[in-house]
This record gives sequence, structure tokens and C-alpha cells, in this order.
Amino acid sequence: MGIRDLVASPGEVKSRPERRWFVIGGFFLLLFLLLVGRLYVLQIVDYKKSVAQVAANSLRPSTIPASRGLILDRNGRPLVNNVTTVEIRLSREQAILNPTIKGSLASLTGQSVAQINDDLNNQQYDPYQPAPVLTDAPANEVEYIKLHPAEFPGVSVLDVSRRSYPFGGDVGSQILGYVGPINNYELAAHPHDGYQTDSTIGKAGIESFYEQYLRGHDGTSTIEVNSNGQVIGTLHTTQPRVGDSVVLNIDAGLQKALDGYLASDIAHVRQTPDPRSGVLPPALNGAAIVLDPNTGAVLAMSSYPSYNLSSFVNGLTESAFKHLLAVGAFNNYAIQGLYTPGSTFKLITATAQLQTGILSPDALVDDTGTFKVPNCRNVVNHGCVFHDDETFGNGEVDLTSALTKSSDYYFYNLGYLFWSQQSRYGQTPIQNVGQEYGLDNYTNVDLPNEVEGRVDSPAVRRVLHAEAPKAFPNVSWYTGDNIEMAFGQGTTALTPIALANAYATFANGGTRYTPEVAAAIINAHGQTVIRYRPRVLGHVRLPASVRNPILQGLEGVVESPNGTAYSTFHSIVNFSLSSFPIAGKTGTASNGNQKEPNSLFVGFGPVGHPKYVVLCVIAQGGYGADAAAPVVAETFNYLVAHPIGPVKLKAQLTSPTTTTTGQNTTTTTIK
Repeated sequence: MGIRDLVASPGEVKSRPERRWFVIGGFFLLLFLLLVGRLYVLQIVDYKKSVAQVAANSLRPSTIPASRGLILDRNGRPLVNNVTTVEIRLSREQAILNPTIKGSLASLTGQSVAQINDDLNNQQYDPYQPAPVLTDAPANEVEYIKLHPAEFPGVSVLDVSRRSYPFGGDVGSQILGYVGPINNYELAAHPHDGYQTDSTIGKAGIESFYEQYLRGHDGTSTIEVNSNGQVIGTLHTTQPRVGDSVVLNIDAGLQKALDGYLASDIAHVRQTPDPRSGVLPPALNGAAIVLDPNTGAVLAMSSYPSYNLSSFVNGLTESAFKHLLAVGAFNNYAIQGLYTPGSTFKLITATAQLQTGILSPDALVDDTGTFKVPNCRNVVNHGCVFHDDETFGNGEVDLTSALTKSSDYYFYNLGYLFWSQQSRYGQTPIQNVGQEYGLDNYTNVDLPNEVEGRVDSPAVRRVLHAEAPKAFPNVSWYTGDNIEMAFGQGTTALTPIALANAYATFANGGTRYTPEVAAAIINAHGQTVIRYRPRVLGHVRLPASVRNPILQGLEGVVESPNGTAYSTFHSIVNFSLSSFPIAGKTGTASNGNQKEPNSLFVGFGPVGHPKYVVLCVIAQGGYGADAAAPVVAETFNYLVAHPIGPVKLKAQLTSPTTTTTGQNTTTTTIK
């Protein structure tokens, strides 16, 4: 049997063509249904997503930076404003298509091709916008580009806004702060605020603290690009809105004068041997502050060493930046410096003395110049004998004369009395008063990176030891520690702003305000958006029985021939101290290890109705009367000759105003 016996012949098999057509038709029907389903998904289900993807492939949003608001002094004078400069930009696309453009542009501007390549590759700039290759372009170069456009395809000239400093970039630098390109950390910290990789942001001072108002609202420009990323045209533009301006409590004239007094004084101190040690004080750094004690307004604030803000606009070299960083020029020592207060702390101890009644203000203490701790057998840390800074005693002194003459012995005795009677007054009566004055808390001044001070105590000693056992090896608290703390030594370290605010609290009768640098926020139309009112942080009990004896002692510092600052003030001031009396306190704080002491002076006046509190501190500057007091005396010369007037706000009639008072916000109308 062969193969043909197994397979039927064609004639014997029935033909079924409809089966073939059914299979073929079913296949194409399935393809059609799949196509319809896909179209349904694209056109109906994923319609919005598809449109967004198409737009993303062809449309690119671009940011139009808003001009920053101004920073004005209390009289409406610009401390920081904007100037329009000309910027030359180059299209990345044209630079790729016509590489010779970079050479032509380099020849015109005096730059190298490598510099232009760096600008084009800078990730800070929007990749779909021309990259800036020259800022503050000279007029002749701009004119040449405009007259020869064919030679510079892809090159554009743009007016841009930059920061300018009418009073000079070296006036109030640490207060004003500066702006700079946003970094990745800052960009991540503001994910929903509209910042771009090429945005600028406030980096320090007022520029940073009030960034949300100063920056304004950027505009947007939507450009169309093809599949190769080439720009076709602009479809839509939203104009930017200029930022609000910040009006400060700062007086520009006073600020400039204070900056000069502090810098000149430190230069003089560095060239003048200490009259007692014979050493040239290094005067490492310093700060000076002027406060309105009745509101907390910061009228001026200086820090040394400093820097010129214009350098951040014109370009700061890496070596210059490293030098400024090394010397601490970017620190605002008024709010970030920590200084042992020395005798300026005696205000706190005297307040505790009279509040508790541990010693009558009229009680006489025989200041022999050498204080021996009664029944002392423990020589740990301090021993049993404490010496006055002077080589001789002051004889019998009461509280008033002890402050005037700055008798250490008197306050040694108070430190001993409080510790020996802790069963009655507790372990920390002096520290408790220091807390009322706000010395170990933030003042909440409206500037970034304020540092918190500390008043030495058993608890503080334990914390410091736990954090740095080698630097602070002593954990226990002895009588000698309490004695040192009572006259402003030990590990007590205060910021100048906190110490100035404590004296402002005393000067006004006991109300502690938040120091305020800013007075108001106003918009581009001159309307007041926010008016900052005095904020009360706390109170110190200062009835007449407490305040008057202390005040008399502080007046004597300047007015009495026995006062520690009498000679300084009477040789410097050019006004009548009887018409404008000043009260104050010197401070000479030991730094140990044969270092020159910190020099401090705080003064306020006029005594009857104080308008100003002025503080100066110089690290390792020598004696308070020699280094710090002259700055305060010169500042009062300026204040008497140029009284500070009220804040001037430009506002339209019936303009809506938001007034901020403490934590409460109310809407009012200016009439």
C-alpha cells in the first residue's frame, strides 16, 4: 500500500472556502478591535495625560525674575535698591551651530572662549534660555552688537536688575545681608515657592529673614520648541510682580557713624598698649548696638570685622572670600558673638539683691581689695581668696557706690551670701533674675542665626561638661563658682543684643521688648502691608526701692569723679551731661591664660526719660573704660546732635494695612 492509498484525491474532498474567510476575517476583526480600544484609551481615558506629554515635548515654561523690593531706613532712604544694568547673553543652540560666535564674542568682550564655555555649561541657568556671558556690559560693546547683528547670531542684549547700595556697601553689611544664586539645599527647602535653578535668594541678614516679601513673584514665559529642542517662538507671557520693600528702624546716618566709631576704635586699641599690662590688645572682633528702650527698635547695629556688600554684586574672588571667612567677617557678632560680661552683669546681681532683700542698699561693706571666703577650707577651682581688679580697695561702699566704682569685693560678698543662704533663697536667685532679663534666652530679633547666651549655674555646668568634658572638666558647684558668677565671670557668656536688651529693660522700668530691626513692609504702591508693633517678652520687678539705688550707681559711673567711665566721657562728649545725663556700666571680663580681657560698656540716656541704649563690646580689647566706652561716648555725641525721629511710612489714604502686634494680626485703614 502506497501513500496515495492513504490520502484522498482532490475530487473526493469537499471544498470549504468559508472557513478560510472566517479565520482571516476574525484575525482582522481582532486587530480592528485592538486599534479601537487603543484609540479609546488615548482619546478618552488618557486624554489629559497625552495632551500634557505632547505639551511637554513642545512647550517649555521659562521664568522671568521679579525685581526685589527695596530696603529702606526709618526715614525712607534706600539702604538697598536696584539698578538696571546691561547683560550680554548667548544662545546655546546658536553656539553649537556657529562655534565661531564664541570667538567673536570673546574678542569683543575681552573674555576667553573657555570662560564663555563655562557660562554656557553653567547648570544654574535655564537650558532653554540664553546664558549670561557678560554682566554690566560697557555701552560701546552693546552698541557694536546692535549695529552688527549678522556677526553675532544668537547674541542678545538684556536689561537686568541688580542690587545697589546708595550709602556704600560697607554700611550695615551684617544687618542688610546679601543675595546670591540659590543652591541645591535651598532649592529643596522651598519646593513649592517657585524657585528655579537660576533663581537668586537672600543669603544673610534682612535679605534672608524677609526673603518671602522682598523676592516678589516671578513672571512666566511659555516658549515652543521643536523635537530638536530649538526655540520656535513665545506663546504666552505673565509679567513679574516686584517684591515688597522693607522699612527698617535703622537710621542710615547713625548706622554709618556707628560702623565708623567701632572700626576706628578697634584700630586704635590695637595700636595702644594696655596701661596696666603693657600688652597691645589684639581686639579680635567687636559689636555695637543702639536700641530704643521704649519699643525695642534697633536703631543701629554694627559688627567688626565686616565686608563690602558690593563685592557680591561685582564678583568676589575665591581668595577674598576665604580671607573674609577666616577672619569672621560674615559673623554678626552683635547677635552671634558670646562674651563674658564682667562687671556689666552686676546689674543682674544688684537686682537680685534688692528683690530678695538679702542685703540693704544702704548697708556698708568694707572693700579691702581682698575678699576671703569665711570658713573656707576647700581650695578646689578657686581657692579661698578673691582679689579686686584694682590693687587697692575702695573702703566702705554701699550698693550705689559699689556700682559707681565697680567694686568687685562688694559683689564677691553678695555671691557668697546667696550661696551660704541657699536654704532661704534657693540655689539660683541671681540666675533667676538673669532669666527675667532674658540673658539666657533668644531675644527673637528679626535676623537669622541668633545665638543663645547662658548664665553660669550648677545645671549649666553639668550640661557643658556632658557636651565637652575636656573644655569644661568641673561638674561640681562650689562657693567660689557662685562668687565668680555674681560679678559676671565663670562660664557665663552673653550675646551683645541680649545684654543691651537687659539694660533697655532696666532703663524703661522693667518691660522687656523684642529687638526689632524691621518697622514695616510696604508694597510697590507705597501701601503698608505689615506694621510691626512693639512685642513684649516679659517683665522684671523694678519698684522704686529696687530701681533707684541701682540707677544712682549707674549714673555715678559717668557723672561722679569716682566713676569708672567719668574720665572717658568727660574727655569725649561735646554736650552738657547735666542737660543730657548718661548712666552706664563698664565691664572688664577676664579671659584667662594671660589674654587681654573683654572690654564692655553699656549706657543709656537721658536718664530721666531714656531714649537710647548704646552698647559696645570688644573681644580682648582691654579695660571697659579704655576700649568700649569711647565708642558709646562718640555715639551719644551723634545722637544728641542728630535726634532720631519717628519712622516715616509712605501710605496712600484709606490703604488697607495689616498691623502685627505680638501674635495678633488685625486689619486697619490708614486715614
